[in-house]
Amino acid sequence: MDLGHLHPAPGSTHPKKRVGRGPGSGNGKTAGRGHKGRGSRSGGNTPPGYEGGQMPLQRRLPKHGFKPMHHVTYEVVNLAQLATFPAGSSVGPDELRARRLVRGRGKKVKCLGDGQLSHALTVKAHAFSAKAKEQITAAGGTIEVLLGD
Repeated sequence: MDLGHLHPAPGSTHPKKRVGRGPGSGNGKTAGRGHKGRGSRSGGNTPPGYEGGQMPLQRRLPKHGFKPMHHVTYEVVNLAQLATFPAGSSVGPDELRARRLVRGRGKKVKCLGDGQLSHALTVKAHAFSAKAKEQITAAGGTIEVLLGD
């Protein structure tokens, strides 16, 4: 088989519609475009969202919300969740992901101070609340602030 013997599948192609060729064709005179209006003119198609002069939906609905360009969202972990790790262990985003305490790769992790921590841990996260820092160091643990991702 070579490129010279390739043909479209039967029924997949059809001849071009010849419009404006007399009334007997069924597509004569206005050539299937109807009378007057934007669709009958050459180059006369409508932009997306155009509703024939009616106020478009996008303009009828109110504007809503604002998203800051450099807003950072954190996956949140509380001290009560960190307390499930054994004493002396190192806890970072990878360990938290393994236990499904945080979801998604490449997301930043923030440690919050809800709950009690009774044993020392080395906690690695991108951000800490003041209460979380206080409780981790009070329990004899250390905190490491991760930069970037």
